[in-house]
Amino acid sequence: MTEQTINVLIVDDSALMRNLIGRIVEATPGFAVAGKAMNGVFALKKLETLTPDIIVLDLEMPEMNGIEFLKKRRELKIEVPVIILSSVASRGAEITMEALHLGASDFVQKPSGSVSEDIHMVGDHLMDLLRVYGGRKKPIAAYLPRPLPVTPNPTWAPVFPAFVPQPVKPPVLPSGNLRPHSNLQVLAIGISTGGPNALRQVFAELDPDFPLPIVVVQHMPAGFTAEFSRSLDRTSPLEVKEAEEGDLIKRGRILIAPGDYHIEVERRSLAGIVHVTQGDQMNGHRPSAGMLFKSVAQQYGSSGFGVIMTGMGKDGSLELGEIYRAGGLTVAQDEASSIVFGMPKVAIEYGNAEKIVSLADMASTLNTLAKQFAKV
Repeated sequence: MTEQTINVLIVDDSALMRNLIGRIVEATPGFAVAGKAMNGVFALKKLETLTPDIIVLDLEMPEMNGIEFLKKRRELKIEVPVIILSSVASRGAEITMEALHLGASDFVQKPSGSVSEDIHMVGDHLMDLLRVYGGRKKPIAAYLPRPLPVTPNPTWAPVFPAFVPQPVKPPVLPSGNLRPHSNLQVLAIGISTGGPNALRQVFAELDPDFPLPIVVVQHMPAGFTAEFSRSLDRTSPLEVKEAEEGDLIKRGRILIAPGDYHIEVERRSLAGIVHVTQGDQMNGHRPSAGMLFKSVAQQYGSSGFGVIMTGMGKDGSLELGEIYRAGGLTVAQDEASSIVFGMPKVAIEYGNAEKIVSLADMASTLNTLAKQFAKV
């Protein structure tokens, strides 16, 4: 094996699943199977002699399940990152969020049941995550959904003006030299790979009197965002909930786009509201950060505040520029703290971010900027 090979330990109680995942790993250049284990007990024994770069972990196993393994991993201070294989059931969502809280790096939902030859349907996505996290030694969580079927767009459907990005790269303004801003009324965040743990960190550190409502697109599949929102609500001083059609955009509240649904904002005289729709994908995603940013630019103009954070691809990267050109405030996460410097990188290259901020400084920066520029 070369030094570049990513070695994978596969932990699943199904021999069929172990073999199917093993075939996918072995068939991918740059990867190798370091070993296989039927439960957490055997995985710990394997780790006494093996040095895998990453672990693929089932959650429901006899003798020692995935959650118990993660607790033991934390206790023993094992640094190897873990990718969870999870089902989409509501209980699966709850367990998956607990796994992320215990330090798992990411998760992939099994396409059907606990033993299925359909695992090849998520093979590309699994290998993308193994590639992203295989060289890392810290727990970061997120999910990038595969393409979704298109369904008709119901009721409310604003018409957005066409946007043709121009590849100009004006310099990002130095810290402390932002354009003049005032009257900010809503903060919109777009985030993907690396997002759940990043948002958990940021939201836990927001001030209890944070003056702006927050609307978030985190790429995550249907069935997981409700539990994800509840897990954030338990650690944030602000209310966090999965968005529902017509929810008020109000101070002290964070609304998370439901999996498989777009979220858009509508500004009204007394209070804004959100619309939750299942229209066509945008930038290959539903929910799409681009869809959210476009609606913020159209509805709030210079009163909008857009933030783009860690994520694969470019969803929202160009549309963040619509907030910028409308006079709103825009911020991007920096390269060093991004698990994948895709979405923020493109936004920065197009000159769509006024300020570049590390994850460690994101909460304090948002606290400062919101209080400085929010409408009183």
